[in-house]
Amino acid sequence: MPHLTPLIDDMNARSREVFRRIVEGYLETGAPVGSRTLTRTLSEQVSAATIRNVMNDLEYLGLLGSPHVSAGRVPTQLGLRMFVDGLLEVGDLSGEDRSRIDQTLGGNDDDVGAMLDRVGSALSGVTQVASLVLTPKHEAPIRHIEFVSLSSTRALVVLVFADGHVENRIFTPPVGQTPSSMREAANFLNAIAEGQTLSSLGGVITREIKARRREIDALAAELVQSGAVLWENEGEHNERLIVRGRGNLLGDADQAGDIDRIRSLFDDLERKRDIAQFLELAEDGDGVRIFIGSENKLFSLSGSSLVVSPYMNADRKIIGAVGVIGPTRLNYGRIVPIVNYTAQRVGQMIADRT
Repeated sequence: MPHLTPLIDDMNARSREVFRRIVEGYLETGAPVGSRTLTRTLSEQVSAATIRNVMNDLEYLGLLGSPHVSAGRVPTQLGLRMFVDGLLEVGDLSGEDRSRIDQTLGGNDDDVGAMLDRVGSALSGVTQVASLVLTPKHEAPIRHIEFVSLSSTRALVVLVFADGHVENRIFTPPVGQTPSSMREAANFLNAIAEGQTLSSLGGVITREIKARRREIDALAAELVQSGAVLWENEGEHNERLIVRGRGNLLGDADQAGDIDRIRSLFDDLERKRDIAQFLELAEDGDGVRIFIGSENKLFSLSGSSLVVSPYMNADRKIIGAVGVIGPTRLNYGRIVPIVNYTAQRVGQMIADRT
């Protein structure tokens, strides 16, 4: 997307004010803004005909569109991008919004996942759209691993980390597993897992299976190898993205097109697809980033806007992200500082716990 600030600089004061008021009016009400409305609000006294000429010029530039022949104008995706880049006035975080975010981060709870779940709920409540929280991978060394059979097709792996964190993950075991093979697999893993993180354990398992194949039963070996795949991939994709506040997106959906777009967005959120790309969106820029409509490659079909910011650990490494997603007529000036503050506070809290 080309930087659009020069286009703003080339506008005269009247065109810039007309454009700004149309966008602000649309973001506030979701409705087209007409020339008669603008004649009552512009700083200079001009006729409705003059304003219509300016609006026609802005429409020719691709910054405005007209949903109906006789209606006023609404900003296009290009117009919203130009407004966000060059005219958006970001407000200060209100004391009430700050307090609601801070309350979710209080307490001495050691469960980072539970804390981030509360953050997601608070963020959707404050912004009245849906929130997305990408949780960090747990990189503490492993202390103990245990397998528990739930049925012939379901099993549980219990991961206990050196920092006291515990994760329970349900998975489908290889066919034919017995309580004995599960115990043997757990004993084998516990013998090699000390001091390893989940990220490093996969390589260790591959080497040890090759070197000590005769020491472990075939069924147990199969379980160990299938478990390594589960921890590196499946568990991460199913558990790392927290989505809260989907119902908020239905509030202003009064047209069939809006409902279809929201349904498409819901489908994407349910699948929680492209989680790694979600973090990439946040990593590509410094601080809060705004993606409008088709710029948002994860949810482009839903015509939504995504406001996202990464958060970092004590080593200043990006480990996750927080954001909100909603209609393109978000109150960007209010939401940007909320997302920015939330990301900073989450990073501080995680750094304090390490």
